[in-house]
Amino acid sequence: MRAVLATRNEHKVRELSELLRRVDLEPLPEDVQLPPETGTTFADNALVKARVAAIATGLPAIADDSGIEAAALGGAPGVWSARYAGDDATDEENLAKLMRDVPAGDRRVSYVCVLVYVEPGGREEVVHGRCDGTLADEPRGTGGFGYDPAFVPADLDDGRTMAELDQDEKDAISHRGRAARALARKLQDLKADDDEAVGKRIRRRRRLR
Repeated sequence: MRAVLATRNEHKVRELSELLRRVDLEPLPEDVQLPPETGTTFADNALVKARVAAIATGLPAIADDSGIEAAALGGAPGVWSARYAGDDATDEENLAKLMRDVPAGDRRVSYVCVLVYVEPGGREEVVHGRCDGTLADEPRGTGGFGYDPAFVPADLDDGRTMAELDQDEKDAISHRGRAARALARKLQDLKADDDEAVGKRIRRRRRLR
C-alpha cells in the first residue's frame, strides 16, 4: 500500500516510517501547502491535513496530530502543544512554560495522538493512541523531541523520561506507537475487506457466464 505522509516534521516522518513499515510512505511533495492547524481537536487538525494531501497527490494520505495534556491545567496545552509558548516557540520554550505552569501538587500528564487515513474523495479512518505519565521536576535525556525530556511514562517503573529511552522502548509505549499499531490493524482489516469484495465480484461474474 502506498500513501503520502502529510507532515513537514522530520521527527514524525522518522518515527512513523519506522512504525508503519508495511506502508510505502512517500514524502509530502514540496509544492503541497498544508493548512494551518486551527482545529479544536487533534482529529480536526489531522483530518484537514490528510484531506489536502490526498487531493493534491491523488494518493491515500496519513496524517497525525498530537500533544500533551496536563490534568492540573484542564487538559492544556492539548492541540496547542506545539505553540504553547507562542506561535514561533521552540521545543525548549514550550517545555519550560509547561514546567512552570503545572503545579507541584499534580504533575499528571498524558501524551495523546490521533492518526488518520484518508483516500482521495473517499474513505476516512481515525485512530487514537495515549500514554499516561507524570511531569519530571527537570528535563533529562537527549533522545526524542518536544516534551519528551520531562515526560515520565507510567508504563515503566524506573523513572526514566521518554528522552532517556531507546527508540524501541519508546515505540512500545508511546502515544504515537500505539496509534500507529491501531492504524496498521485498521488498514489490514480494510485490505482484507477489499480483497473479499473483489473475490465476490469475480465469483459473481463467473456464475453469470
